Amino acid sequence: MSDSATAPAPGAAAAPAPAGLVILALALGAFAIGTTEFASMALLPYFAPELAVSEARAADAISAYALGVVIGAPTLSVLGAKVSRRAMLVLLMLAFAVFNAGSGLARDFGTFTLLRFLSGVPHGAYLGIAALSAAYVVPRNRRASAVARVFVGLTLATTIGVPAASWLGQVVGWRWGFAVVGVVALATAISVWLVAPRTRPDAGANPLRELAALKNRQVWLLLATGAIGFGGFFAVYTYLASTVIHTTGAGEGAVPLVLMVTGAGMTVFTLVAGVLADRNANATVYASFGAGALVLVAYPFAAGSLWTLMPVVFSLGMLGGVSTVLQSRLMDVAGEAQQMAAAMHHAAFNTANALGPFLAAMALRMGYDYPVSGFVGAALAVAGALIYTLALWDERRTAG
Repeated sequence: MSDSATAPAPGAAAAPAPAGLVILALALGAFAIGTTEFASMALLPYFAPELAVSEARAADAISAYALGVVIGAPTLSVLGAKVSRRAMLVLLMLAFAVFNAGSGLARDFGTFTLLRFLSGVPHGAYLGIAALSAAYVVPRNRRASAVARVFVGLTLATTIGVPAASWLGQVVGWRWGFAVVGVVALATAISVWLVAPRTRPDAGANPLRELAALKNRQVWLLLATGAIGFGGFFAVYTYLASTVIHTTGAGEGAVPLVLMVTGAGMTVFTLVAGVLADRNANATVYASFGAGALVLVAYPFAAGSLWTLMPVVFSLGMLGGVSTVLQSRLMDVAGEAQQMAAAMHHAAFNTANALGPFLAAMALRMGYDYPVSGFVGAALAVAGALIYTLALWDERRTAG
């Protein structure tokens, strides 16, 4: 990472607040992002009838959000190359607050879908810059664990935020689920403004330098690792509720509990992976993919009973360790195009969110039951490990 890119402004402290407080503020934004991304799926049965569309059509709004992430991540990284990270984080969260609050006020499906797209635009850029900011406030040998603590905001969203939004949708209306996200995003913007490091952008920063990441083969290989390998998690998560209801037979009432257990596993293993990655990043990636693949293979066999399913879905969180390591490695290989590479990382994971369910749906259309998503996910996890191996081989070959 360029020293000039993180040099503090004259007269300002390098870290105006304790590192833990900075990371907490950044993680609050991740919590808001994770809540709205996953809660949209839980709220779909409530907003579809009110906006006069079928549930199948309503899913277009979820796809619009993911498209916003993929388009917004690289675009905002380029446009914001000359803006300080603190200012970018605040602006991104303010926009996120406005568009999510607007989603709760939409009166027709077209407006709602547009606002969901716009809500996704700041997603990748915020998380990428937040990861860089977290890495800045800790020693280099604790960088991966700092990034993991920011990403815990995402995993806590699946444990707390999504069930809470679902409850709001049932009790007081789906619009409040998006309104609360808007409030949390506004709180994040204020918190980041108060505690984030007051750094200046690199004097040599410019859009062309950020675009240089697109010519870096290592960046693309690491992005492909996440886009394909983490697709294994989403292949299962997308159909987890259907598995619980139709295969396990536990009923709709068990779905929130299973989702909370899955989120708890993501939280625990994300933190563990961050600590392990500071010691040996490559071993952490292989352990995450290897253990994750074994858990995914076990998933179809465990789906028959809630008691066997619960420990398996908790263990799905092992795959979450991949995200932390890939974000840290991108910092190493991206050169001066730090913002672009960091933001693209989250665009890649939204690609995984599309790829995993798409491939699992193909298997379902062939007549298989919902638990087959575990076998699809295992294949994707193995593919991710192979691509990561290719990235390491390419790095060593180039260096040699």
